[in-house]
Amino acid sequence: MPAYEHVYLARPDLAPAQVEGLTKAMTDLIAEQGGEVKGTEYWGLRNIAYRIQKNRKAHYVLLNIEAPPAAIRELERQAAISEDVLRWLTVRVEALSDEPSPMLRRSEKDRRRGGRDEGGF
Repeated sequence: MPAYEHVYLARPDLAPAQVEGLTKAMTDLIAEQGGEVKGTEYWGLRNIAYRIQKNRKAHYVLLNIEAPPAAIRELERQAAISEDVLRWLTVRVEALSDEPSPMLRRSEKDRRRGGRDEGGF
């Protein structure tokens, strides 16, 4: 079955619990279509490069998915309909990685180092 990485940006006024509920709904949709979500990563509320619908921040979520193409089309259709999703991107990959994504590794390194706002470069 093909593997995909799906990243979506949710509205900043949503609570993290609501973003988790949105992720659960997407996971259930993939399962109904015969696929499987192998992993999820919540990257947090982050600044975005440019305004999207007057928003300067968004909740970032990554889903690692193994599913047929029809399930991905339905996921993208539902994301387009949802008012809570600002943008999304789905990329087909050769294989899903078991280790954390570079975004999650970077934030872990920043936490160990004391954060970016506490001086240093």
